[in-house]
Amino acid sequence: MDLKTVIREVPDFPKPGIGFKDITTLLAHPPALHQVTEEFLARFRDAKVDAVLGIESRGFIFGAILAYRLNAAFVPVRKPGKLPAATISASYDLEYGTNVLHMHQDALRTGQRVLIIDDLLATGGTLQAACSLAAQLGAVVGGIGVVVELAFLKGRQKLAPHRVESLVVYESE
Repeated sequence: MDLKTVIREVPDFPKPGIGFKDITTLLAHPPALHQVTEEFLARFRDAKVDAVLGIESRGFIFGAILAYRLNAAFVPVRKPGKLPAATISASYDLEYGTNVLHMHQDALRTGQRVLIIDDLLATGGTLQAACSLAAQLGAVVGGIGVVVELAFLKGRQKLAPHRVESLVVYESE
Protein backbone atom coordinates (compact mmCIF):
# COMPACT_ATOMS: atom_id res chain seq x y z
CA MET A 1 0.00 0.00 0.00
CA ASP A 2 1.09 3.56 -0.56
CA LEU A 3 1.62 4.77 3.01
CA LYS A 4 1.07 8.40 1.94
CA THR A 5 -2.62 7.54 1.48
CA VAL A 6 -3.00 6.85 5.22
CA ILE A 7 -0.97 9.82 6.50
CA ARG A 8 -3.17 12.82 7.15
CA GLU A 9 -1.86 16.27 6.29
CA VAL A 10 -2.99 19.00 8.65
CA PRO A 11 -2.61 22.45 7.06
CA ASP A 12 -1.17 25.35 9.03
CA PHE A 13 -0.03 23.26 12.01
CA PRO A 14 1.79 24.06 14.22
CA LYS A 15 1.95 27.42 12.47
CA PRO A 16 0.71 28.97 9.22
CA GLY A 17 2.32 27.61 6.08
CA ILE A 18 3.27 24.22 7.51
CA GLY A 19 1.56 21.05 6.28
CA PHE A 20 1.92 18.74 9.28
CA LYS A 21 2.28 15.05 8.41
CA ASP A 22 0.05 13.33 11.00
CA ILE A 23 0.84 9.63 11.40
CA THR A 24 -1.93 8.98 13.94
CA THR A 25 -4.08 7.95 10.99
CA LEU A 26 -1.39 5.42 9.99
CA LEU A 27 -1.30 4.09 13.56
CA ALA A 28 -5.08 3.64 13.47
CA HIS A 29 -4.85 1.58 10.27
CA PRO A 30 -3.66 -1.94 11.22
CA PRO A 31 -2.50 -2.94 7.70
CA ALA A 32 -0.40 0.24 7.46
CA LEU A 33 1.13 -0.26 10.91
CA HIS A 34 1.93 -3.84 9.98
CA GLN A 35 3.51 -2.69 6.70
CA VAL A 36 5.68 -0.11 8.48
CA THR A 37 6.89 -2.75 10.92
CA GLU A 38 7.66 -5.27 8.18
CA GLU A 39 9.44 -2.68 6.01
CA PHE A 40 11.65 -1.59 8.90
CA LEU A 41 12.42 -5.22 9.70
CA ALA A 42 13.34 -5.97 6.10
CA ARG A 43 15.73 -3.01 6.03
CA PHE A 44 17.36 -3.56 9.44
CA ARG A 45 17.11 -7.29 10.16
CA ASP A 46 20.78 -7.79 9.21
CA ALA A 47 22.05 -4.71 11.08
CA LYS A 48 22.78 -6.88 14.15
CA VAL A 49 21.68 -4.25 16.66
CA ASP A 50 21.81 -4.70 20.41
CA ALA A 51 19.39 -1.88 21.20
CA VAL A 52 16.74 0.25 19.54
CA LEU A 53 16.61 3.90 20.60
CA GLY A 54 13.09 5.32 20.27
CA ILE A 55 12.76 9.08 20.29
CA GLU A 56 9.90 10.59 22.28
CA SER A 57 7.13 10.15 21.60
CA ARG A 58 6.13 8.52 18.34
CA GLY A 59 9.53 6.86 18.03
CA PHE A 60 8.55 4.87 21.13
CA ILE A 61 5.76 3.15 19.23
CA PHE A 62 7.82 1.91 16.31
CA GLY A 63 10.99 1.47 18.36
CA ALA A 64 9.38 -0.83 20.91
CA ILE A 65 7.83 -3.00 18.21
CA LEU A 66 11.15 -3.27 16.39
CA ALA A 67 13.13 -3.98 19.55
CA TYR A 68 10.79 -6.86 20.28
CA ARG A 69 10.99 -8.21 16.74
CA LEU A 70 14.81 -7.80 16.57
CA ASN A 71 15.31 -9.34 20.02
CA ALA A 72 17.05 -6.14 21.12
CA ALA A 73 16.77 -3.83 24.11
CA PHE A 74 14.52 -0.78 23.87
CA VAL A 75 15.98 2.53 25.07
CA PRO A 76 13.74 5.59 25.41
CA VAL A 77 15.23 8.92 24.37
CA ARG A 78 13.24 11.60 26.16
CA LYS A 79 12.74 15.29 26.70
CA PRO A 80 14.10 16.89 29.90
CA GLY A 81 12.70 15.82 33.26
CA LYS A 82 11.08 12.58 32.05
CA LEU A 83 13.66 9.97 33.06
CA PRO A 84 13.99 9.04 36.75
CA ALA A 85 17.68 8.07 37.03
CA ALA A 86 20.93 9.84 36.10
CA THR A 87 20.99 10.93 32.44
CA ILE A 88 23.23 12.24 29.72
CA SER A 89 21.99 14.92 27.35
CA ALA A 90 22.48 16.40 23.91
CA SER A 91 21.05 19.67 22.67
CA TYR A 92 19.92 20.44 19.15
CA ASP A 93 18.75 23.45 17.19
CA LEU A 94 15.19 24.16 16.26
CA GLU A 95 13.95 26.77 13.83
CA TYR A 96 13.12 29.05 16.78
CA GLY A 97 15.63 27.98 19.48
CA THR A 98 17.11 24.84 20.98
CA ASN A 99 15.88 21.69 22.68
CA VAL A 100 17.49 18.85 24.62
CA LEU A 101 17.19 15.08 24.60
CA HIS A 102 18.08 12.81 27.52
CA MET A 103 18.91 9.15 27.92
CA HIS A 104 19.80 7.17 31.02
CA GLN A 105 23.57 7.14 31.46
CA ASP A 106 23.52 3.36 31.93
CA ALA A 107 21.28 2.64 28.91
CA LEU A 108 24.11 1.48 26.62
CA ARG A 109 27.57 0.00 26.83
CA THR A 110 30.66 0.68 24.78
CA GLY A 111 30.59 -1.15 21.47
CA GLN A 112 26.88 -1.87 21.38
CA ARG A 113 25.19 -1.38 18.02
CA VAL A 114 22.04 0.72 18.04
CA LEU A 115 19.20 1.44 15.68
CA ILE A 116 17.60 4.87 16.13
CA ILE A 117 13.90 5.15 15.27
CA ASP A 118 11.64 8.17 14.95
CA ASP A 119 8.52 9.05 13.04
CA LEU A 120 9.92 12.02 11.09
CA LEU A 121 13.15 13.34 9.63
CA ALA A 122 12.89 17.06 8.96
CA THR A 123 15.98 19.19 9.61
CA GLY A 124 17.84 16.31 11.28
CA GLY A 125 18.54 17.98 14.62
CA THR A 126 16.63 15.52 16.79
CA LEU A 127 18.19 12.46 15.17
CA GLN A 128 21.63 14.06 15.27
CA ALA A 129 21.19 14.58 19.03
CA ALA A 130 20.18 10.93 19.45
CA CYS A 131 23.35 9.89 17.57
CA SER A 132 25.34 12.09 19.95
CA LEU A 133 23.77 10.37 22.98
CA ALA A 134 24.72 6.95 21.63
CA ALA A 135 28.28 8.15 20.92
CA GLN A 136 28.64 9.60 24.44
CA LEU A 137 28.18 6.09 25.80
CA GLY A 138 30.50 4.51 23.24
CA ALA A 139 27.75 2.86 21.19
CA VAL A 140 27.84 2.54 17.41
CA VAL A 141 24.92 3.71 15.30
CA GLY A 142 24.01 0.81 13.01
CA GLY A 143 21.19 2.68 11.31
CA ILE A 144 18.49 5.30 11.53
CA GLY A 145 14.91 4.60 10.52
CA VAL A 146 12.08 7.08 10.04
CA VAL A 147 8.57 6.66 8.75
CA VAL A 148 8.45 10.06 7.03
CA GLU A 149 11.25 12.13 5.52
CA LEU A 150 10.79 15.73 4.45
CA ALA A 151 13.62 15.61 1.91
CA PHE A 152 13.29 19.28 0.97
CA LEU A 153 14.59 20.21 4.43
CA LYS A 154 17.85 18.29 3.79
CA GLY A 155 18.05 16.73 7.27
CA ARG A 156 19.62 13.57 5.90
CA GLN A 157 22.81 15.54 5.16
CA LYS A 158 23.32 16.23 8.89
CA LEU A 159 23.24 12.50 9.61
CA ALA A 160 26.06 11.44 7.29
CA PRO A 161 27.79 9.01 7.35
CA HIS A 162 25.00 7.06 9.08
CA ARG A 163 22.69 4.82 7.11
CA VAL A 164 19.24 6.43 6.98
CA GLU A 165 16.14 4.54 5.84
CA SER A 166 12.86 6.39 5.32
CA LEU A 167 9.62 4.70 4.29
CA VAL A 168 7.76 7.74 2.92
CA VAL A 169 9.56 10.66 1.29
CA TYR A 170 8.08 14.06 0.55
CA GLU A 171 10.30 15.84 -1.98
CA SER A 172 8.55 19.21 -1.65
CA GLU A 173 6.21 21.01 0.74
